[in-house]
Amino acid sequence: MTETQIAPLRIAQEDKDRVRLLFMAKHANWGGGMHPEDGNHAIYHHEVRQTLEGLGLNLSLADSYDVLYENPEYDFVFPLLNRGGFVNSEMTIPLLCNMHRIPYMGAMPFLRGLGDDKSVSKLVARHAGVPTADWFCYRRGAPVEEADLPASPDGRWVVKPNASSASWGIGDAFDFAGVANLIANIHGQGHDAIVEPYLDGYDIQCAFLTLDGAPTALPMLWYEREDTQRLWTYYEKRDLVQNTEKAALKAFDHSDFAPKILEYAQRYAREMTPFDYGRIEFRLDFKTGDINFIEINLNCNLWSEKVMAKAAARAGLSHADFLETLLAESWRRNGMIAG
Repeated sequence: MTETQIAPLRIAQEDKDRVRLLFMAKHANWGGGMHPEDGNHAIYHHEVRQTLEGLGLNLSLADSYDVLYENPEYDFVFPLLNRGGFVNSEMTIPLLCNMHRIPYMGAMPFLRGLGDDKSVSKLVARHAGVPTADWFCYRRGAPVEEADLPASPDGRWVVKPNASSASWGIGDAFDFAGVANLIANIHGQGHDAIVEPYLDGYDIQCAFLTLDGAPTALPMLWYEREDTQRLWTYYEKRDLVQNTEKAALKAFDHSDFAPKILEYAQRYAREMTPFDYGRIEFRLDFKTGDINFIEINLNCNLWSEKVMAKAAARAGLSHADFLETLLAESWRRNGMIAG
């Protein structure tokens, strides 16, 4: 497949000067380098801040929600403060912005919550005719019964918080007792737990940005892994522990599978529009040809080392081009600039 090249959108300097932009991230004020608990997430927030500063924007910074509690004097919010330390925190900034009628980057609160709820996001996949493995969400406070356990042909189940990110809290088990223990641990930390059969294969990443009001696919990527049976942990994804497994993020252009996965991704993206940017993930088993939706991540990681920016780079967009294009399209959609 020939990779699509995208011409970056530009914002006039008078609009950059006029629009009071608030960038919100947990590490918006971080000086750079790794964080002892969040690892490379702090590097990511610092990089996005530097890129925004380099665009010559009228920029303010915040690392907590209280800046939006009363009479915020901003024209637009760029929210990366997604993991707020409490359940459903993904919706907090969009809700506060809606209360003050301030436009913001990304999807509306309901869609942010839907994407954050892995179980409900799978219902959307089923509605859109996109294959996804069977699952069950054991909600906190509800009975944990073996009868609800989804079938697993290989006798292995994956258990994780229903609203987890970066594989936080993920585990696997080979019988119901092990599944129930993992569920109890997740419930004890205040979260619902989703259970599904382990799917062997590779993670195919479908990144989207919005152009002219429509979701536009960036070049697909995949993680070529050394051991597909091994679970990746939060600590490995955040570079907090040494990851000894070899895995490379590469272009995915398999002639048999890429067109079908792209079709599924486009079906799903249409259900969520408008969302400005996001990543839809599938699991592909080369041996069986099975393709399954795994999750959608709205307002996902924009670090230059991760999927969104890597895919944008393959489409000809530098990190600065990419962020300016996201802002330009969102400002246009919200009636803040002509377009």
